[in-house]
Amino acid sequence: MRIVVTGGAGFLGSHLCDKLIEAGNQVICIDNLITGNEKNIEHLKSASRRTNFQFSNYDVIQGLPEGIQADQIYHLASPASPNLHNPKSYQSLPFETMKVNTVATYRLCELAVKMKAKFLFASTSEVYGDPLEHPQKENYNGNVSTTGPRSVYDESKRFGETILAAFVRSKDLDGRIVRIFNTYGPRMAEDGRVIIEFIKAALQNKHLPIFGDGKQTRSFCYVSDLIEGITVAMEKGVKGEIYNIGNPNEFAVLELVEIVKKLTDSTSKLTFTDLPEDDPQKRCPDITKAKEKLAWEPKVNLEEGLKKLIDYLRPQEDSNP
Repeated sequence: MRIVVTGGAGFLGSHLCDKLIEAGNQVICIDNLITGNEKNIEHLKSASRRTNFQFSNYDVIQGLPEGIQADQIYHLASPASPNLHNPKSYQSLPFETMKVNTVATYRLCELAVKMKAKFLFASTSEVYGDPLEHPQKENYNGNVSTTGPRSVYDESKRFGETILAAFVRSKDLDGRIVRIFNTYGPRMAEDGRVIIEFIKAALQNKHLPIFGDGKQTRSFCYVSDLIEGITVAMEKGVKGEIYNIGNPNEFAVLELVEIVKKLTDSTSKLTFTDLPEDDPQKRCPDITKAKEKLAWEPKVNLEEGLKKLIDYLRPQEDSNP
């Protein structure tokens, strides 16, 4: 098949391109590189794979480059880092974030209808806000803020879901939504997210920053499990349906940091800072629907996944002075 991956030079997008090419598909990776990194796809641009892979530096707010036809479209393009101090975070790129999740979603849905292509919108667990239901099921409508500092991401993803649902009802789009929960693994951007910040600090025996009291919880899904869940949702997912894709095993931030310290043999000390505004206290997926309808569930436990990521990052940190 010919498959378009928007945001294909990003962390998740590049791993998705890998999996789709390994399955024998022709992949068209589209990314304007405002948060993606061309290094993530350099191996795919090599001579041996060039016939199955095409990269286009293009802003999907305009739709797709002229002449592209596809059997499937995975719409992953969007800034995703919540770190206010990162110039590539969605708080630093508010208008780009809102447009790619709304205007681009609308235009890509239009094109998918014309091409009769299957469509997948990569939404987020952030649509649940600071949830009052725990764990979160797909039918939970969330406890959200429309005006808070994180709303440019959270609310644009919610509206992106609305757009897709309207196209399914009114234009017969063969579309589905996945709500992605915290994911980690090789090629993660160094953008302030907790796992990579902890590992990099621990490898250098630097202070480990904890927001709040560290008792807030998260669930962490290794990237190979997440990509498997996305592709299964595209292939087996029902038109118009929503699927939580994440790991339901829940850890407090303090538990996470102690596991990282143990695996890195680190002497780092903990430092505590104020909790960011709108930071959710709990976040954990109910994946019953994905297990029953898609026959999918994650396989990589947290320690196993962290070891893989540490092994990937250690040579980079060892080379730093």
